[in-house]
Amino acid sequence: MERMKVTKPLFTDVTWGAGGSTADLSTTIAKTMRDVGYVANLHMTCTNMGDDIDPITAIKNALDEAKDAGIRNIVALRGDPPHGQDEWTAAEGGFTCALDLVKFMRKNYGDEFGISVAGYPEGHPKAITQLTEEEANNMTAAEKGRCSMRDGVTYVCKDEDYEKELIYLKEKVDAGSDFIMTQMFFDTAVYGTFVKDCRARGITCPIVPGLMCINAYRGFMNMTKFCRTRVPESLLAKMEEIKDDVDAVKAFGVSFGIQMCKDILSYNDTKGLHFYTLNLEKVVYGILDGLGITNSASKKTDESDAKSMQAVGSAWARVGDNIKTSYGGLGTVTDIREDGTTVVLLDKWDLANGQRPTLYLRPNAYTKVMAA
Repeated sequence: MERMKVTKPLFTDVTWGAGGSTADLSTTIAKTMRDVGYVANLHMTCTNMGDDIDPITAIKNALDEAKDAGIRNIVALRGDPPHGQDEWTAAEGGFTCALDLVKFMRKNYGDEFGISVAGYPEGHPKAITQLTEEEANNMTAAEKGRCSMRDGVTYVCKDEDYEKELIYLKEKVDAGSDFIMTQMFFDTAVYGTFVKDCRARGITCPIVPGLMCINAYRGFMNMTKFCRTRVPESLLAKMEEIKDDVDAVKAFGVSFGIQMCKDILSYNDTKGLHFYTLNLEKVVYGILDGLGITNSASKKTDESDAKSMQAVGSAWARVGDNIKTSYGGLGTVTDIREDGTTVVLLDKWDLANGQRPTLYLRPNAYTKVMAA
């Protein structure tokens, strides 16, 4: 936290664990950030935070605690399913979506909180469809502009689903959201189209682009596969070219990030840049230096503690994450070793004496379970 002060960020995010699993820790970190001198932007989900408490009361308690601590900025999200569950289900009597949370906050707290919500330039991953060859050959121009390809298969948020996403996003804004933070993307044209589409539908609030810094080849490939993110052919080719050179990947992450930001800012409809840093600083500081936002910040970086900042062997799956194996089994990550081997405890498969099987998987042998 102290090292990050050199960038003088407008705000810093504190995420909220799947199923409300890190509710107490997230709030504690947000309080610490405020005490250190940051504006904390605390993520909060609709998921209940205890088995013995009314789910809406639990949310209100969390909001009251944040308010009392001087934390006045909340990212309203639906959230991921709890560990061990494949699908997200609403708690009985609880909220069913981020829109419910936004409405609740405005009704009960007025303007005491600044509220941001998520937007998806390529469509929410759950709204992205795997196409047949015939469907891929008959995509509209708009679908071609936001589709992605992976291993010869085409994925896209179809026009009708994309429209539903925009309608829902406007509902969240109309309910009282102050601004939108987007999902990551690597094709700036997709972001530009998304902003235009939002404006055409009467969404006038600021839209802040979410920029995933390229820190490592494996992390980049895992995350773009998981989110079915569109990756320009030139970017993918460059990443393949330098994938075995850790320093070259970071250097490219800086240069690519600088150009992305310049392209985005050229739209003249961007109020800020939101970096997904994965708790790593070298690439984002290099980008900020290149944009002239900071001066020599990259020379002050210290990633000697990088391994403690992210799960070793994976920049996406982390200890505690709920994953699905390549053959369909569900489990929870218990360890990620230095060589990338992921240790997974299988769910719903009991052996003698209540034991559960443990698997040792390669990074490409599983995917993190995605919430709807």
